[in-house]
Amino acid sequence: MTNDQALRLFRDTGALLEGHFVLRSGLHSRQFFQCALALQQMPIVERFGAALADKLRPLGAITVISPAMGGLVIGQEVARQLGLRFIFVEKEEGRLVLRRGFKIAPGEKLLIIEDVVTKGGRVQETIEIVRAHAGVVAGVAMVVDRSGGGVNLGVPTFSLIKLDVETFPADQLPPDLAAIPATKPGSK
Repeated sequence: MTNDQALRLFRDTGALLEGHFVLRSGLHSRQFFQCALALQQMPIVERFGAALADKLRPLGAITVISPAMGGLVIGQEVARQLGLRFIFVEKEEGRLVLRRGFKIAPGEKLLIIEDVVTKGGRVQETIEIVRAHAGVVAGVAMVVDRSGGGVNLGVPTFSLIKLDVETFPADQLPPDLAAIPATKPGSK
């Protein structure tokens, strides 16, 4: 699947939004990838999952781990496509934690799967959790890399869509963006 093919699926499903958005990172943007709108369609989930699985298969992982909520659907599908175990981390008191009896064995090779990455904060938290349990991060993959490849996670990283989407700190908005009320679509 090419970058353009994946981007077309986002546009066709209405999952690429235009306006003024506040991202999870606190940065502001003119575009927002509402992956849930694309990933509600199981044929699209299957296509994205297959495309990511093809990129990740050579890494030899045995488990897929995703940060909840965004990474759950695509993470589980990648795990299904690869025939691997799937686990997730979730928020507890504002931090991601491994719960629900999930275990990571020392030396276990894991893939981290996320829906969208801008600065990579949740992925980095997940990497730290895997390493704290003596696991090995074989690679990271996401449907959308909003950094255009600028996020360095220190491990092999893959994406289906790679775009350098402009982001702005709240106190440095361009006039056209400042004139539009901001929304937080990922939190509703």
